[in-house]
Amino acid sequence: MTDLTPAVRSDLAPTGKLRAAINYGNFILATKDRATGESRGVAIDLTQELGRRLGVPVEIVAYDSVAVMGDAAPTGVWDIAFLGSDPKREALMSFTAAYLEIEATYLVRGDSPLRTAAEVDGEGRRVAAPARANYELFLSRNLHKAQLVSTASADAAFELLATGQVDALAGLTQALHDRQPQLAGSRIVDGRFMGVQQSIAVPKGREAGLAYLRRVVEDAKASGLVARAIERTGARGVSVAPPAK
Repeated sequence: MTDLTPAVRSDLAPTGKLRAAINYGNFILATKDRATGESRGVAIDLTQELGRRLGVPVEIVAYDSVAVMGDAAPTGVWDIAFLGSDPKREALMSFTAAYLEIEATYLVRGDSPLRTAAEVDGEGRRVAAPARANYELFLSRNLHKAQLVSTASADAAFELLATGQVDALAGLTQALHDRQPQLAGSRIVDGRFMGVQQSIAVPKGREAGLAYLRRVVEDAKASGLVARAIERTGARGVSVAPPAK
């Protein structure tokens, strides 16, 4: 790309390296090999590609909570971050278009009468989700009849379902598949309630860097880089986001 200006470098690598905030709580975006310490995932591949284009080394700023990562945007500890775009987050950061979409749906107990995602939003029903996850923010605006029960963690949300305190657990499809063996007889309903769009963010005010990132994201989708990275994860319910309008 020919538009790598000093302003872009200043926005994306002000310390001479690209500091990328990675949420290891979302295994589709990033995982770390316990034996080797090596990180893998779609966010890791995109970070390495961006570092190559900028001609700077990469530093991973690791998080286990997307909420904590987002709150750090004004502190200057990271230059880019990988997370879902949401209106509530736009007060602190600016986003590219999505590079991938992750299907979000519900897990229910085996004796539940609920069969589809649409049926979950009914009178008297309770839905658990970890606070400030992208899909929890979405449900806070879009559940019209069911009550949203926000929890401190994904484990806490699952515990509410396992103990019968809620009717459904909201989550990413792949994560819910991984949860199923922990609750005998549980099942994933048909359909989804949203596609969580994963984007790259920069702290507010880094407009030159943001414009450059937006072009990199579109190039990564068109070139197949994102598709290949998704395929390597083996995850279900994940797809390349459509081109930006």
